[in-house]
Amino acid sequence: MVLFGGILSIKTITFLTFCVFLIAGLGYLLGRITIKGVSLGTAGVFIVALLFGAFLYNPLSEQLKVGGTTYVSNALKIVENLGLILFVTSVGFIAGPSFFGDLKKNFKSYILLGLIIIVIGGLSCAACIWFDFKIFDRPLEEVSAMLVGLLSGSLTSTPAFSAAKATVTDSALFTANQLEDIVAVGHGIAYLFGVIGVVLFVQLVPKFERADMDAERTKLSESAPEAPGKLTGSELELDPLGFCPFSVVALLGILVGSFKFGNFSLTTTGGCLILALIFGHFQKIGKIKIMPEEATLKVFRELGLMLFLIGAGVAGGASFVKYFEWVYFIYGIIMTLLPMIIGFIFAKYVLKLNLLNNLGSICGGMTSTPALGTLIGTAKTEKVAGAYASTYPIALVAVVIVSQLLIIFFR
Repeated sequence: MVLFGGILSIKTITFLTFCVFLIAGLGYLLGRITIKGVSLGTAGVFIVALLFGAFLYNPLSEQLKVGGTTYVSNALKIVENLGLILFVTSVGFIAGPSFFGDLKKNFKSYILLGLIIIVIGGLSCAACIWFDFKIFDRPLEEVSAMLVGLLSGSLTSTPAFSAAKATVTDSALFTANQLEDIVAVGHGIAYLFGVIGVVLFVQLVPKFERADMDAERTKLSESAPEAPGKLTGSELELDPLGFCPFSVVALLGILVGSFKFGNFSLTTTGGCLILALIFGHFQKIGKIKIMPEEATLKVFRELGLMLFLIGAGVAGGASFVKYFEWVYFIYGIIMTLLPMIIGFIFAKYVLKLNLLNNLGSICGGMTSTPALGTLIGTAKTEKVAGAYASTYPIALVAVVIVSQLLIIFFR
């Protein structure tokens, strides 16, 4: 069988598939462990994937080499991208019916919060660059590349990661390729806490606030009411579960996300999310139903999140162990916590957002896909996806611009 540019045997593919399900099974078991009402949930899959990557990635890559080349990283990237497409497209469809009403009501708040989160992240990154350069006397190009990589990992932002790599240039001490590798190292080191930190934040904040979740769900419903039903039951279904419209939206989203404007693109995540929001809002075209069944969307959302965490976690685990330094990990923690905490306080006391809209917006502002999955489970309502979907595009654009500016300024 020809795959990933080489020949992979059925036995090898079967073994990789076995590993994916092994990580998933153990991860969900870990995620079920609850301590004082807090659990990792689906993020347990990410922890197991990281451990798998840290201890087994390199031996596995060596064993599965074909003609001297390993294709494990390619396989993981496919698993990650497939999961991301399933997750964000499902989220878009689920949020679609209430998205535009919620956006109209809270538009300024979402823009402000998204910008504040990214600006605080950028300022904390700049402060860490200055501190590291002064204290450890490392070359400025190296420090800025590493720290901007840490910023993209702290915000789990692939677009920022790509933009930073595209912005570095040759210097007196480093080639562009060397600096790109340094950016990648920073991203891998910070990614762990970038995921786990936001996942725990959206679970712990309601407990610290002693929130009445029933009351908070009511406030959320008042803030983001469902749009009047557009389906009458007489529409033509393309298939019973809605796989066909889901696939069409995913394909269109991939195409839209692939268009580049300079170094910026919506990426697959942004393209699929926006297209699914639009289709989810209209729900039908003429007499044709374009809204998948709710059960289909929930299954795809969870399956997608699981696959995404496995693909990203295994690769991230390998990089984390190889390049780990405590000082870089601490920088990453700072760049994850400061934007979240300041953003939450600003949204609560200045923007007056209710708790679940606030936390949904934090997930979007931090561009955190895993945290949204956790928040949906914590809030026990899909409507928090609306705030995420509203804030995410603002943060997506802002983090790309901030990453590029930091690289240019500290060159």
